[in-house]
Amino acid sequence: MLSSCSHSLSHRPIVLPSVSKLRVSSRPSSSSLSRTSRIFDSTLKLTRNKWKISCFRHEEISPENSKPESIEHFVQDELVKPEIDQSNSIKRDWATTLREAADGVLRAIGSRWTVPWTAETILQVMLLWVAAFWFIGSWVIPFAAHVAGFSKESLTFRGQALFSLVTDVTEGLAGIAILHRCLSRFHPLPSDWFRFSLKGNWQLDVALGCLMFPLVNRLSQFNLNLLPLMPSAPVTISSVEQSIMARDPVAMALYAIVVSVCAPVWEEIVFRGFLLPSLTKYMPVWCAILVSSVAFALAHFNVQRMLPLIFLGVVMGVVFARSRNLLPSMLLHSLWNGFVFLDLMR
Repeated sequence: MLSSCSHSLSHRPIVLPSVSKLRVSSRPSSSSLSRTSRIFDSTLKLTRNKWKISCFRHEEISPENSKPESIEHFVQDELVKPEIDQSNSIKRDWATTLREAADGVLRAIGSRWTVPWTAETILQVMLLWVAAFWFIGSWVIPFAAHVAGFSKESLTFRGQALFSLVTDVTEGLAGIAILHRCLSRFHPLPSDWFRFSLKGNWQLDVALGCLMFPLVNRLSQFNLNLLPLMPSAPVTISSVEQSIMARDPVAMALYAIVVSVCAPVWEEIVFRGFLLPSLTKYMPVWCAILVSSVAFALAHFNVQRMLPLIFLGVVMGVVFARSRNLLPSMLLHSLWNGFVFLDLMR
């Protein structure tokens, strides 16, 4: 070690500052002397430190290797930090992309309606509509038929089809009368309420909705497998199916009017025309679409068809919310019912 130290010292002589450079003036002041002594001390300390490092490292000190070893760790940290920052930026980009996509979907669905009534009116209309639907179908029309001297069971296929048509039309008119009576004090309504129009670019939305029909059919089969019919429940054939089996053209035409015209008009006026926009006063549009779709499914009183009816209600709700027009959702509803009717005829 001593030999290496001496070798290092022999190659690196200690250079002291010359006296001539330290003499600033012939009459040095105390400040210049103190400054000179500090320069001399720092030079000695620097030279001594270089000598110590050379002794212990067995090499000469150069500007390249005079940096401390902690720099390597600093460089490694600097290399790791960009990777962490890059992963965080990727996560932020994904979150931003998803947020922008969600915002785009919500903007495509549409904004809220201006609702002049409160939840009390919404509940009043829906309860009255359900009560009228049940009372007319279960009591009024059967009682009128009984007074006329016949019953539904004794009718022919054509008579039963006409009976269903009269019942459906009466229920629909009663629903419209309830809406008019309950909302009359809020007239005039805003322009986007209960609007029917051939104008607009809603044809593509209806076409895309029709592409969802196979998925609705799959959901129907899934729902039936999930909640199958009870073995003890009697298997009954509806009057529609009986007319189709009998191949009575008049009866089938009357039933086609019921399922493809009357039912879509009345149900869309109540669930998409009134309930969905009214709910936007208390919740976002997408949530109102979902809630109104659940109510639409519950109104059919069929547990084995809940899932497909909810999904179908969502599709029709999106079409209606985008167009603010009842005609597209009615047309889509009519096409679905016609698709089911034609499937029964096979």
